[in-house]
This record gives sequence, structure tokens and C-alpha cells, in this order.
Amino acid sequence: MKIGFVGLGAMGMPMAENLIKKQYSVTGFDVRSESVSVFEALGGKGAATAAQAAADANVLIVMVVNAAQAESVLFDAGALEAMAPSGTVVLMATCAPSSVKAIAARIAATGRHIIDAPVSGGTIGAKGGTLTIMASAPKAVFDRLHPVLSTLGDKLFHVGEEPGQGAAVKTVNQLLCGVHIAVAAEAFALAEKAGIDGKLALEILGGSAAASWMLNNRGPRMFEEEPIVASAVDIFVKDLGIVVDAGKSSKTPLPIASAALQMFLAASAMGLGSKDDSQVVEAYRHIAGLKK
Repeated sequence: MKIGFVGLGAMGMPMAENLIKKQYSVTGFDVRSESVSVFEALGGKGAATAAQAAADANVLIVMVVNAAQAESVLFDAGALEAMAPSGTVVLMATCAPSSVKAIAARIAATGRHIIDAPVSGGTIGAKGGTLTIMASAPKAVFDRLHPVLSTLGDKLFHVGEEPGQGAAVKTVNQLLCGVHIAVAAEAFALAEKAGIDGKLALEILGGSAAASWMLNNRGPRMFEEEPIVASAVDIFVKDLGIVVDAGKSSKTPLPIASAALQMFLAASAMGLGSKDDSQVVEAYRHIAGLKK
């Protein structure tokens, strides 16, 4: 099986490396040439373009930021047409369900297949092969690619047969993630306003009924000067935007997600868009008149 991989970023690189370790033949491309060089050092075959990475591939994994980038890779850059005629695109970007459906229709028109397979688990999950993968595709297509997908994640779910259903589950996931981060930041701002040491508050809350995975994962970074960027503020501007749009299109009220989006937007407007998403706390501190 020949695999093309586009998007050798913080998550894509270790994902592609895990495929190489399983002895898959992987050709990779990224817009950053230095990432392609790193990929080659890991044992992969580098490509100069997305189409070159996809050339005659049975499987093309697209691990980019959003639907616009996925469309650019597949259609504008010619990656789809470069694939094997009966190949399968594995779309792992976080996209709106409606965008996935539109992309899937264009792929189906060429006789090729798609697995709508967004992921959760961050860089740690990508490195460890422990991602959660929410895949939708005809069962036969899903079963055929099961060995590849299970190399990338150990929590692999077939959530439906139709494109966009995987994206819908990821949308719900991102709603919860974004809200959890924002409300943790809100809680710490309130604690600090009351004169309570934030780190002490984290220690107390992290072992109480108020604890969540996000509280204990992002909380410590809210008290670091320059935390390592695991996921940027602007990622949640994008993802919560998708969440709110999904609510609008389905006439589902999402008032809490909408409020969380506004706080990530505020943090981005403060110049923190490329900082770790935990730094949404700075927007709360600013509004509350606090200094870090």
C-alpha cells in the first residue's frame, strides 16, 4: 500500500512517523521545506508538491488546518487527480460538516473514496499513536483502511456511513474542549481577583469535583510566562467558529459555546492568537483588571 501524507506539522509529523515505523511506504509533503527534510530523516520519502506526494497513492492522508487548506491541496494543487484511480482520501482536518460533504461530493465524482476522520488527542496522542479518531465512511471503505487508521489512533470509532458525520462528532468535541478551557480561565481569574494564589486554586480544584481533563492539562500553563504551544488560541477561534456555525445551521442554540468563542476572539485581538490556547486566561485577567 502506497500512502501519501500532506501536512507534516506538530501532529502530522509524528503521525506520519508512526506509519513509517509500521513499514508503510509514505511520501510526505508540507509547505515548509524544513519539515519535509525532517520527514526524510525519519525514513519517509519527501515530495516537492502535494501532487507529488499523492502520485499513484492508494491512500492520501490530509492533515491540514481547515477545509480551505484541504480543498487547496486536493483540487487546486492537483493531489486528488494524482492519486490512484480507486484511491481513498483520509480527511483528518477539523472542518465544518457541510464543508466535508462538499469535498466528498467532488471526490466521489472522480470515482475515488473519502473517509471523514477528524482526530482528538493533540501532539501527545499523535506521538503515541493514541489519538481518538472519529471516522465516517461506507463500512467496507472503513474496514479496508482500519489497519492504517489504527496505527494512528487506539480509539477508533466508526460513527456513520455519510461524510460529515465524523466532522459532526469532532464539532461536539471541540465545543466541550473550548468551553472547558475558557471556563477554567474564568475560574482562575475569579480566584485571583479574590486574592487567592492561582496555583493553589489549581491544586485544590484539580483534585475536586470541579476537575476536568482540560483543567488539569491547560491549568498549569495558565501560570507559565511562555508555555509551549500545544494548540494555539486561533485554533479555537476557528474551531468554536465551526461549532457556532453548526448550531446556527441546525437551529440549535449554543449560548455557552458562543460566549467561549468571544473570549478566544478577545485573546486573539490582544495579540495572543499564536500563543498556547491556555492564554485565553489573559483576556479574563485583562477584563478583570489583573496582572499576571
